[in-house]
Amino acid sequence: MLEYHIPVLLAESVSALVTNPSGTYADATFGGGGHTAEILSRLNGDGRLIAFDRDIDALNNAPEDPRITLVHNNFRFIENYARFLGAPAPQDGSGFFDGVLADLGVSSHQFDTAQRGFSFRYEEAPLDMRMNQDGKRTAADLVNSCSEEELEQILRNYGEIDGARTMARLIAEARPIGTTGDLDRAVARMLPKNAEHKVLAKLYQALRIEVNQEMRSLDKFLDGATRSLKEGGRLVIITYHSLEDRMVKNFIRSSELLTPVNRKPILPEEDEIQRNTRARSAKLRIAQRRAALC
Repeated sequence: MLEYHIPVLLAESVSALVTNPSGTYADATFGGGGHTAEILSRLNGDGRLIAFDRDIDALNNAPEDPRITLVHNNFRFIENYARFLGAPAPQDGSGFFDGVLADLGVSSHQFDTAQRGFSFRYEEAPLDMRMNQDGKRTAADLVNSCSEEELEQILRNYGEIDGARTMARLIAEARPIGTTGDLDRAVARMLPKNAEHKVLAKLYQALRIEVNQEMRSLDKFLDGATRSLKEGGRLVIITYHSLEDRMVKNFIRSSELLTPVNRKPILPEEDEIQRNTRARSAKLRIAQRRAALC
């Protein structure tokens, strides 16, 4: 299970999340199931866990445990499922979950599976990047159909790329683009020596975010998860880049229903980063649901 994806900030996040061993919790990003396994280990026989993932590959890692319910869908719909699974009516204000956890990183399995197209490490992989493989639009569809102006906005907004206009033009001129290699060659003249990977990482991040509507989904998730929490329930979020961390931080600060538990994000210890280099950019933010407003 854990080979599919090494869970980041595992003890820190689950310790913050599980305050009642008989409670009902959500792992909104099941992935390799590492966080789920740790949550289950802290629940008693009356505890309950709802695990979400839009990638069917991830849900194949699910443990056989009567306390867990699997949901093959985007976590943006968490409030809908809370209602379906027995949450009180919205006006009740009592909530459903004792805690909700989301690890926003792309799983190691997705990065390391060439045909998923998430990584520039595989030179001629299909340019796919769909987290939900039932989704209609791939990254190849995106780069071949968007106007230069649309591509520029995607690269600037989601990749924070210097020279986004030039990069968008180079991509448009290289069409049709079908593989990761096609894309890498299209922008090769913009890649600085000894820093090619940094620029490519920003490019792939920008396309992945747009293909999967990640920022829109996160916005809806934060709102729905907060409304689905019981009074005193915890919202525990692990972020990996500045865009999503800024959204989470600002949401917690501005929410009338949440109180920050940690003012500064919790970061991985150096020994964790040594074991798992993908943890190096992780930040953990925790908030607690206040009493419902009258």
